[in-house]
Amino acid sequence: MILRYTDRSKDDVDLAFQWYEMQRRGLGFDFLDCVEMSLSNILRFPKMYAICYSNFRRCVIRRFPFSIFYTIEDEEIVIHSVFDNRQDPKKQP
Repeated sequence: MILRYTDRSKDDVDLAFQWYEMQRRGLGFDFLDCVEMSLSNILRFPKMYAICYSNFRRCVIRRFPFSIFYTIEDEEIVIHSVFDNRQDPKKQP
């Protein structure tokens, strides 16, 4: 399986990285490492995470208050959002 990112998910990661780097130098890279660890788990075991609604699955990122929302499609896993859990849940994908 391959990963495909939506524009929204790319923007989510970029904004979070920039914000964490402004808080403390290197923290943004720690965030990216945790995202990569979660993505690695999703790739190895795509059905491990529960469906939260419709066909969207949710993986909570370790150490940071973010969740990855994704769907499993024919030959790919589509990352729809890297959602900041502190936001209004109505904004989830």
